[in-house]
Amino acid sequence: MSAKSVVVTRAEDRDGPLSRELRSLGLEVILWPAVSVGSGDLSELERSLAHLENFDWLVFASRHAVAAVLERLARAPAHLQVAAVGQATAQVLRQRGWPVDLVPDEANAAALVAAFAAHLAAGSAAPRVLFPASSRALPTIATGLRQLGAEVTQVTAYETRAAPLDLASCRALITRAAISAVTFASPSAVHELADALGREDFARLLAGARAVAIGRTTAQELAALGHESVVARSATLHGLALATARLVNPPSAPPS
Repeated sequence: MSAKSVVVTRAEDRDGPLSRELRSLGLEVILWPAVSVGSGDLSELERSLAHLENFDWLVFASRHAVAAVLERLARAPAHLQVAAVGQATAQVLRQRGWPVDLVPDEANAAALVAAFAAHLAAGSAAPRVLFPASSRALPTIATGLRQLGAEVTQVTAYETRAAPLDLASCRALITRAAISAVTFASPSAVHELADALGREDFARLLAGARAVAIGRTTAQELAALGHESVVARSATLHGLALATARLVNPPSAPPS
């Protein structure tokens, strides 16, 4: 096992986008997919999409939510405005021909709420918002928009679940100090890995390896468990890979 091995905790296989990026940067990848994504019961989503005349905005916080909606809508409804948390999510929409009306400067829920606040301050009426989200979505977006006066309908677009891990193998690598960094692409991955390993082994892992978070919300989940992290400059999988590579393979100091 390489001294520069990096753990990927998101739901992907060896050829997944983050794993490919990390390997292209010269890092060895260890897959510990702590979460899995599935469809679950999407009846509320389908009912809401059948009555889009009741909404002014669609808000997307992840590419999984985009995929669930676009499977059910052939094209963007003309009357709806669309908001996306982060350029990565907005890019998926634009690639499918959907306009994106609002993307905050930072790819996190609080930034989206702040962007809506600025939009409403310009004189817009309080919007009716459809928010298709993970079954485990944090309340930041829905609560924040409601505090601005918006009418928010949050529906499940996909299920986020714990994924089974080979815990004996994970703990053996922790004991051998064979891991340089652990990447986290969502708060759910933090929670599920800590829950699967147990807090003691999770702490042992991050005592010997650096945690790298895709964004501030994920970093806050790590901080809530008592762990510092390096936050990617860009809240994308590419940004996460680059932050990890800089950490594991820091640039050489210029000659004196």
